Amino acid sequence: MPASNRAASRSHPRTALRVAVLADSDTRWKWGALTARRLATQPHLTGFLLRGRATPTARQLGEVGVRADRLSEVTCAQFLAEIEREKYDVVVLALVGGAVQAVLHGVRALWPEPADRPVLVTGYVGVVYEKLADGLLLRHGADLVLANSRYDAGRFRAVYEGVGADAGAVTQTALPFLDGAAYEKAGSRAHTVVFAVQPSVPESRADRAHLLERAARHARLHPEREVLIKLRSRPGEHTTHLEEQPYQRLAERIPGGLPANCRLVYGNMGEVLDGTDLLVTVSSTAALESLHRGIPTAVLTDLGIREVLGNHHFLGSGCLASWDQLDAGLLPQGDPQWLADQGVTGAPGSAGASGARDPFAAARARLGELLDLPVLPAVAPYYTQTTAPGYLPGILARHHLAPDGTPLPGALRESGGESRLRRRLRAHLRDAARGAYRHGVQRVAPMIRRMGEL
Repeated sequence: MPASNRAASRSHPRTALRVAVLADSDTRWKWGALTARRLATQPHLTGFLLRGRATPTARQLGEVGVRADRLSEVTCAQFLAEIEREKYDVVVLALVGGAVQAVLHGVRALWPEPADRPVLVTGYVGVVYEKLADGLLLRHGADLVLANSRYDAGRFRAVYEGVGADAGAVTQTALPFLDGAAYEKAGSRAHTVVFAVQPSVPESRADRAHLLERAARHARLHPEREVLIKLRSRPGEHTTHLEEQPYQRLAERIPGGLPANCRLVYGNMGEVLDGTDLLVTVSSTAALESLHRGIPTAVLTDLGIREVLGNHHFLGSGCLASWDQLDAGLLPQGDPQWLADQGVTGAPGSAGASGARDPFAAARARLGELLDLPVLPAVAPYYTQTTAPGYLPGILARHHLAPDGTPLPGALRESGGESRLRRRLRAHLRDAARGAYRHGVQRVAPMIRRMGEL
């Protein structure tokens, strides 16, 4: 299709567009797919899972609850071949920074001159409390870099402008999964406390055991309350971050076990919040979901307020509290100004930080402008062989791309000539390798560290 005709056919971003979402974990799939549906009404959504250590299982995807018209697992090189062949209108990169950078350079290698290529969109799945400069510069080059709040948009632009890079791609939106019914406490319902755990925060076994034991103590002190330990994954599964000390195993070591009114739960966070009266976490994005609904929300200070924990992000929120304070009856309420700066309304349907009811309006408008162009400029990431010659090649090599963004020999393996048995065998070998890796992370590595401390 000629470029001018194709631009005309896709010039209305609110109509159905061909959108591809590439994600590398369950949480990023959720962010990417929901973002695609905020950018376009009823998009033809094709999902791709980047093959790696955190590739989600069918159970994890089912728990997320966001479906695609088609979903398949690919390597970076295979995805690049797919978007060259299929001509998607929009590509949402829901990936870690290094993977985003690899795709951006791969796209530049495919279309080194202005061309009729897909609009590239990326962003963050939640609270950005670490590696701000590193993560942002790895995402530079996308056509839209979505910021989840006014606060983030300002920080993102400052980073780009600070290195002399174009900050025009930064666009303020909100987390796409901030929805659900406003909180209304039901007097006849048992008070429900949800402790939303995180895979890697805190990291040590002792710290995680402390938080779990305090949740159990809270349940014992308040037998009229139900205390739910909301888990992200089952043992052996990985999500956005590694989990070396699963709470499931820590719970087995509590003397006498968990009390009757305290239990481990899985499920979609939105559905869990439907019955929550108090959300407790260290620094999970679930706190923003909870605050958006107006649910009392506590960000724990038991282990200190530290950058490594991410709870420093909630300074000024009015939500910082300890288990001792919660035991005494505290129900923290979010500060309205802090909520506004973070793009959290405090109640569904009310005006957000910008005063607009639809936080994705600006992103859709910008997307429409890009789709109206007959051709898009070549992708121009900040990191190049000139600006980062000692950093960029290693990032690209991890995704089997050469320094110029082209696939390395053997990276793009055609499977059309393979038998069904061979493809199935290869899939089983990949699953076995992932299982061995996860066993090493969760069982062998901690044991080696403990032996080293003797």
